[in-house]
Amino acid sequence: MHTHVLFEHPLNEKMRTWLRIEFLIQQLSSLLPIQDHTTALHFFRNVSDLLDVLERGEVRTELLKELERQQRKLQAWAEVPGVDNSRIDSLRQQLKHNSTVLMAAPRIGQFLREDRLVALVRQRLSIPGGCCSFDLPTLHIWLHMPQEQRDVQVQSWLGSLEPLNQALSLILDLIRNSAPFRKQTSLNGFYQDNGEDADLLRLQLALADQLYPQISGHKSRFAIRFMPLDSEHGLVPERLDFELACC
Repeated sequence: MHTHVLFEHPLNEKMRTWLRIEFLIQQLSSLLPIQDHTTALHFFRNVSDLLDVLERGEVRTELLKELERQQRKLQAWAEVPGVDNSRIDSLRQQLKHNSTVLMAAPRIGQFLREDRLVALVRQRLSIPGGCCSFDLPTLHIWLHMPQEQRDVQVQSWLGSLEPLNQALSLILDLIRNSAPFRKQTSLNGFYQDNGEDADLLRLQLALADQLYPQISGHKSRFAIRFMPLDSEHGLVPERLDFELACC
């Protein structure tokens, strides 16, 4: 049983997009193998959402810039006395490798966009109940094909996202680990501070308090208001201790 809940809040548009992509890619593999309409629609809905997010911005360009920025940060760390240089070298190699793979990859999401079954299901997702067997006989017969055949196709779809997934996972891992959690105290459910050019806020709250944070702000300044889950009867303590990391 978890005693604490971790909340993450992006402080800029780039980080907002990255967290959404990470969430959608995690959802894609959460109900595999695809065996019926329920698991198929979970998968295709997340594919469709992911393609929508990818169409909105320059995701590859932003990721390549960030891989470069992280390499420069590691370069600076390498000159700090007593630092673990083998770890830094290993991370720098990973960043370089991910950069090369991402640059060489076809346009992100293109393989999925051009797939006939993905396109057919995407067209029907916005219609309430629009993916049942008489609307989408193609999906219906696909769900009756041998499991191995579906698995191979799903793996090829997921494989096309690997250059994106690997680069993003490494970047988010480095950002999340860039700052330690520190104990902070809010007064009457309110806390504010300077973000110092942070990309991401991470908060840990005791589950027993049944509170959640409403966060506003950007990389230079942010405010947190703590709200009770039970909006009618819940209480926010005058002094509330929580853990905060500005990454």
